[in-house]
Amino acid sequence: MTRRTRIMVEELVGERTRAEIFALVLTAGPISRTGLSQRMGLAPSTVTRLLPPLLDHDYLRETDAPPQGRGRPQRMLEVNADKHVAVGIKIGPAQVSGVVTDMAAQVLARAEEPIPDPRPGTALAAAADLATRLLDEVPGARERVLGIGVGVGGHVDSAAGVCRYSAILDWQKVDVASPLSAATGLPVVVNNDVNTLAVAERWFGEGRDVDSFAVVTVGPGIGCGLMLNGELFSGTSGMAGELGHVPLDPAGPMCSCGSRGCLEALAGDRAVLRHIHDAGVSDCASIADAVELARDGSPGARAVAAAAFAEAGTALGRGLAGLCNILNLQKIIISGEGAVAHDLFGPAMTTALQAHAFSDAARDTTLHVDPAQHDVWARGAACLAIREAVGAAVH
Repeated sequence: MTRRTRIMVEELVGERTRAEIFALVLTAGPISRTGLSQRMGLAPSTVTRLLPPLLDHDYLRETDAPPQGRGRPQRMLEVNADKHVAVGIKIGPAQVSGVVTDMAAQVLARAEEPIPDPRPGTALAAAADLATRLLDEVPGARERVLGIGVGVGGHVDSAAGVCRYSAILDWQKVDVASPLSAATGLPVVVNNDVNTLAVAERWFGEGRDVDSFAVVTVGPGIGCGLMLNGELFSGTSGMAGELGHVPLDPAGPMCSCGSRGCLEALAGDRAVLRHIHDAGVSDCASIADAVELARDGSPGARAVAAAAFAEAGTALGRGLAGLCNILNLQKIIISGEGAVAHDLFGPAMTTALQAHAFSDAARDTTLHVDPAQHDVWARGAACLAIREAVGAAVH
């Protein structure tokens, strides 16, 4: 290795480690320099050498923590949350939702915009307009914005900024990043929408205390974001985590992807409604109606709806068992709009998971229900923009 090459490698390693320091302070701060070096496995001298640029440019700040006992106050590192803002956008089939957050992913402005159809031109124009409107609502945001993170349901090639395929949007090979960046003048990073939830859970939610977990979303589709050994796992081309399209029953109902018997076709919203309609209950037009029937309907309708949710839960539990058998996860976080019905599908889901998990896979995994709130998808997308800007793996 030549001296020039060695210097370039040292600079690259230094930049990468500095970015990881920033990410750790963001997620675990306030934290002392000693705690930082211990958490990262770095020598205190290395931390001291890498910190000055972050402190000098006001990305990190040091504050005094109250002394323990008679000792001196301890200097603690924390992120300057007001240094920048980020935009997060979630593109759905019927609406585009968005937020502006600070560097700690706290929401400063939020909005949503219905769209008449999910065609790329319609959806991306609405996303650009929404991002512009949200930035105008936050004083000084335009001078401080890092970029835009976008979450899209389906197979997303994040490196290229392209949605390769989305059944729910009926998209194929749609360039998301380039036209949105051209319309707003901002850098854009795109990922699968459930991956954005996984990043948000890792930084600020139920994934902070574990290194390997999955976020499984329940609703119109079945989504899955994977955090393995502390890093978002997207696979070779961004398709990892398509749990909803794992084939479980070759003779099963048709899925939105065109195949039969996928987990989504057995456990998604349409599966619940189909079961209820097949049982002769016709006045159930939406999943909200199904939930109401299962909780407050007449005895006959209540039994039908309860059975529909239990059937979906059983299929979901089998899918989760496969996930646990392959990855031996520490935690699975059940999220998405449909998670509010966990009391209806959860018992059957847990029973099937325990029945089909190999050896101790089910016992090794903690299940946690965290229903996706109104703007959590867009907030997760904003986390993508923050993560991209600091150039760090999620630690």
